[in-house]
Amino acid sequence: MRTYAIGDIHGHLDKLQAAHRLIAQDRAEQSDSGAPVVHVGDLVDRGPDSRGVLSFLLAGLERGEPWVVLKGNHDRMFSGFLEDPDYHDPGLRAELNWIHPRLGGSETLASYGVDGVGERYMTDLAAEARRKVPVAHRDFLAGLETSFARGEAVFVHAGIRPGVPLAQQTETDLIWIRAPFLDDSRDHGALVVHGHTPVDQVTHYGNRLNIDTGAGYGKALSAIVIEGQKVFLLSPRGRVPLRHE
Repeated sequence: MRTYAIGDIHGHLDKLQAAHRLIAQDRAEQSDSGAPVVHVGDLVDRGPDSRGVLSFLLAGLERGEPWVVLKGNHDRMFSGFLEDPDYHDPGLRAELNWIHPRLGGSETLASYGVDGVGERYMTDLAAEARRKVPVAHRDFLAGLETSFARGEAVFVHAGIRPGVPLAQQTETDLIWIRAPFLDDSRDHGALVVHGHTPVDQVTHYGNRLNIDTGAGYGKALSAIVIEGQKVFLLSPRGRVPLRHE
């Protein structure tokens, strides 16, 4: 059973397209046209073209591509802002908000032609954003799933709360969790494939696989393929086997 996955995109359409080219190359080499491609969330923020990323993904889904798109914490923050400019995500530190420079919301707004962050009232920014962000994009963000299970792997954005069945996980844990999950070495019953916490390279920890390699900070966007218990990084030169630490 083959499954492809792509890490946190963060508004980098060019990197997303390059990752899909690597998957297309692997599909051709494997004579595969039907294995799903899972995008593990954080589609928006920080990068220059969040609008382009959402349009690309929607167009692929409308064509019938076997793509799965999961919700990340940045996607929920964007969606929440569009609904209510005073929205504060429960996973976010109290002193921050979505348009804080550390989070990259202003770059997302700019990709839709909404400028003046820091110089305008939040209500004005949100009102213009609601006019300029297509309804299809708003509906897409609001309807994203938070997990996808296939074969011997489960895909989520941030991780899971150890010891809690997948069906009982909270959305906030699935898109925000760090230390309780990252520090846990127990067998979760499936390989947990996630992003959210950037690493220098795709890293297999035995019970989890981190595929966020920092695209939101100017680094690479990685694509991988899983076949049973085997994991490979996709590169222009083909598959690179990944073994757990």
